[in-house]
Amino acid sequence: MLSSPDFRLDGYEAVNDRVAEQFWQHIDIEATELTVLAEHHTDDQRHSYYVMHNSSVTWGIPGEPQLVALHLQRDVSARTFRFQHDQLPLVPMAQSWLIARGCPKDAIALPADIGTDPADEATKALEDRLTSDGDHFALVTSYTSDDDPDRLQITVLLAAIDETAPLRFRVLLEEVDTERGTHTLREGGFSTYEQATAWWQAHWSGEDVPLPTADTSTRRSAPSTMPGLPVASAPRTGPTR
Repeated sequence: MLSSPDFRLDGYEAVNDRVAEQFWQHIDIEATELTVLAEHHTDDQRHSYYVMHNSSVTWGIPGEPQLVALHLQRDVSARTFRFQHDQLPLVPMAQSWLIARGCPKDAIALPADIGTDPADEATKALEDRLTSDGDHFALVTSYTSDDDPDRLQITVLLAAIDETAPLRFRVLLEEVDTERGTHTLREGGFSTYEQATAWWQAHWSGEDVPLPTADTSTRRSAPSTMPGLPVASAPRTGPTR
């Protein structure tokens, strides 16, 4: 069952004023718009991990990621807390981000009654790889299109940290069929940034362009950007609202 987040911070204070301000700006101010999709708390109460949906993003900048991954770290003796968070476009990416920060994989899986079901085995396999793999890719950009209430579409552009990796640039395409309660996830591999962005522009222009096959594993790194990536010029185009 979907629920609002309980951050379990009664009796705790931020470790300093900067953390308090950042937590308010990035998390607490939108707490009423956050819905918990999955969460895990360690037995010693020192760590809490959340995958949450932020419904307020729908009314903000078009295409922004709608998921929040949050890692709360508590000092149970001093009664203080710190936190890390990231905005991410896909559930497996949010889960991978939390796993990289110590959350057990099985503990942050979505409950059976949350979200949509994978439509096929290819989707299941790619999601498992995205969730399990480590720090080989960085997020360049993404676009979440929710204009059509019956079909949500998310595109993600990743780049390998290793500049010599084959098919260094990857595009992930998730399509959600809300009527059927299912989703598909596909991956395409590109040798160059220009090839990847050309596919991206063609796709969002309405052309029927298939994703080229990607044979090697896709992994997401903890950092959201890295030196040398053309982040500023990454395509953001999508349907207009």
